[in-house]
Amino acid sequence: MSNKYACDTSVIFNGLVLNLITDGELGEKPEIYIPNVVVAEVEYRTNIQKEIGFYGLNVLKELRKLHQEEKVTLKIVGKRPTREEIKMSPGGELDALIRKSALEHGATLITADRIQGDVGIFEGIQIMYVKEKFFPKESDPSSLKLLEFFDETTMSVHLKQGLPPYAKKGSPGNWHLEKIGDELLSTKLIEELAIEIIEMVREDDHSFIEIEKHGVIVAQLREFRIVLTRPPFSKDIEITAVHPLVTLSLKDYSIDSKLNKRLQKAEGILVAGAPGAGKSTFSAALANYYLERGKVVKTLESVRDLQVKPEITQYTKLEGSLENSADILLLVRPDFTIFDEVRTTKDFQIYADFRLSGVGMVGVVHSSSAIDAIQRFIGRIELGMLPSIIDTIIFIEGGDISAVLIIKMTVKVPHGFRDKDLARPVVEVRDFRTARLSYEIYSFGQDIVINPINPIEPKGSFRREEQLKEEFLREKKRNKKIELDIKVSKQKILIKADPVYASSNIIVFADDHEIFTGSLSRSGNMTLSLSNKEGRKLLKEYDRDKYIFGILK
Repeated sequence: MSNKYACDTSVIFNGLVLNLITDGELGEKPEIYIPNVVVAEVEYRTNIQKEIGFYGLNVLKELRKLHQEEKVTLKIVGKRPTREEIKMSPGGELDALIRKSALEHGATLITADRIQGDVGIFEGIQIMYVKEKFFPKESDPSSLKLLEFFDETTMSVHLKQGLPPYAKKGSPGNWHLEKIGDELLSTKLIEELAIEIIEMVREDDHSFIEIEKHGVIVAQLREFRIVLTRPPFSKDIEITAVHPLVTLSLKDYSIDSKLNKRLQKAEGILVAGAPGAGKSTFSAALANYYLERGKVVKTLESVRDLQVKPEITQYTKLEGSLENSADILLLVRPDFTIFDEVRTTKDFQIYADFRLSGVGMVGVVHSSSAIDAIQRFIGRIELGMLPSIIDTIIFIEGGDISAVLIIKMTVKVPHGFRDKDLARPVVEVRDFRTARLSYEIYSFGQDIVINPINPIEPKGSFRREEQLKEEFLREKKRNKKIELDIKVSKQKILIKADPVYASSNIIVFADDHEIFTGSLSRSGNMTLSLSNKEGRKLLKEYDRDKYIFGILK
């Protein structure tokens, strides 16, 4: 084999030709032929602000430097492609011109493109296929310079040309922005970091380019989500890298047995909260929880960065559209789909379509309050469909569950109306922990009204569940609420209360509706036969998942 080598675009864009030269694989002072087609392609990619174009340009500059140092003999050959040939690029016309240049100069064609290599062999060209040799199955991202900006408390790093580096440190809902260096970031350093990131992403089997558009690239490098921007999209070159600090399970959240039971039954869940509150972390925990319960779980993400178990397949946009992805996902028949995040009108329609198809959904929504998450659906879907699509709203604040709302449809006279003829379908939004009515949603003329009855506390309030229950009792019953444990058998219902209420007369409620009055035994128990009216009524309310409690008579 001679020491004449021609390069195609693949080994320029990934820099493999430099590795071959450095490692001595091409012999002493090899002749390197760069077809003008390759130069034109690198120039085109750079002009449209593709990150791979900047990297390829740096590889060409490095080859020129090696030529000046007399380590290689660099020759630019062939003609530049015409506009028609560029248009026919997907059909292989440019690759054909590269192979023609190699053949004319008797050079071995270096390529990382399997199709290019196989066609070249057919045409009688000497081929050096190098992808498998220089792209190991397991790359090591720990060598990245970017990681020098991270420590164990860093949530994200923000690097911008001409400014010192900054980082968000802390935990979801409890973080601060901190300057982590005094030296201003030079253009050269930012470019080196960007090129190193792209090179690692392309080499690593567990990393991928998620989005690449004019002036921006979004990459998932293992557990790091990295956004690279440059003019004209941003004023300056900027790198933002986000790293999840912890992976949690549902046991790490404020979930009691009642809410745990609700999560087992709920199939239309919205996880809401402000940016950085911990929504995605909770959603990932919920996904893993459903997987452990024997469910088939998938995710639908614009950027696949949820930290879920490997058994959960993560889907993204198919041919640039989540709608296309949804069509395929329905054929997969998952029990639950984690939709991160629901933002555009089309996203809300996809969420609704999945729910109406019987797929359990967990949608992640940006909102400043729990009720705002519901408001984002209003106007995008019919009001009457709302309870069929959403049944539980979980608001995350400060990395934990701050509020839980449930919704259902009923026909009633809205709160504040006096005329019984004004009865209409009303969507009731209740606080799950206290069962109190928080909001009513109904049509009034051409408008949709969201009427706050007992609105959820504003952001920043972290009162305990017991305090909420006591407030509900003060407002509604003016008495102390008694927690009741309900156990149902084939012929009877056993009601258990704390022994301190033994031999007491109590009134039993389902939500805020009185069911019956009875007496507790000396051990604090009460038994109802399912053959009597009270027993059947209590069973009906219990099966409806109503909140059952008692107060002293």
